[in-house]
Amino acid sequence: MLTQREEKFIIWWQENREKEKKTMRQLFVGLPVGLLFGGGILLSLGSGWYQRANMVANSQFNPNVLTIAVAAIAVFIAIFYKKYKWDMYEQQYRELMAKKHKQEKAAQAAHGHPEQSEN
Repeated sequence: MLTQREEKFIIWWQENREKEKKTMRQLFVGLPVGLLFGGGILLSLGSGWYQRANMVANSQFNPNVLTIAVAAIAVFIAIFYKKYKWDMYEQQYRELMAKKHKQEKAAQAAHGHPEQSEN
């Protein structure tokens, strides 16, 4: 038997799976995570903890390149993170649906009803 939480997840995912799959939604929802990564990069560069890299960066520094690179990393991480979460939810949904169908077949067999359909 599926738990109440599993049933709620199935209903929620059936209603939201297409909305969650859209790339623009994934970008906007995942952007805070991407910006955290970008902020970490900026913090690492700003702290100067690696002196040799700091000297090279200061001699060849271009703020436009840094801005574009951090923005590209933030966007990539944002989309990748949300696509990963979507895949995990989709896998969980499919596993729960398989479990539900298996339980329904077992219940039909226990009651002596012939199998009605294979999904």
